[in-house]
Amino acid sequence: MTVTSEIADCRICAERFAATATAHRPQPVVWFRPGARVLIASQAPGMRAHVSGKPFDDPSGVRLREWMQVDDATFWDRDKVAIVPMGFCFPGYDAAGGDIPPPKVCAATWRERALAHAGDVPVTLLIGGYAQNWHLGRGRVTDRVLNWRALAPRVFCLPHPSWRNTAWLKKHPFFEAETLPALRAAIREALA
Repeated sequence: MTVTSEIADCRICAERFAATATAHRPQPVVWFRPGARVLIASQAPGMRAHVSGKPFDDPSGVRLREWMQVDDATFWDRDKVAIVPMGFCFPGYDAAGGDIPPPKVCAATWRERALAHAGDVPVTLLIGGYAQNWHLGRGRVTDRVLNWRALAPRVFCLPHPSWRNTAWLKKHPFFEAETLPALRAAIREALA
């Protein structure tokens, strides 16, 4: 049994998810295999990805593909892009309708094996605080995104592409003016 099939069968969070406001069952979204050229380390699938079984199958994904300058076919081609989130399942919503963080048990159980299975990837996107903290240790997303040159062109720290970060993007124009062109160049080279 491969690590991808083991993750797909995982039900370790069944009781945890049943206790959320969404009261859903685990449904891991496993979207990686060896040989991919770009690794997206993200937080966890959203509700739409939970339903469709495709990561970033939502407006955040549209924005992320725009940032990367890749089309849908390239983005969802597992030979080109590996998506390894901190939690493979949609964690659910709290009583107020907010996103619940990915359960730490998921990364503790699967992350190292998943990354080893994905192998050495030329370009890695660390999206949001959960992924950045796991890969780089504790720190602030804004500081890491501001200092993108320190890890580029192999690693890029990005804010989450959610609409909730639109104000952040407007407040930090360097991201669009400087970071995205470098990110796109690195991705083009990795996919060539």
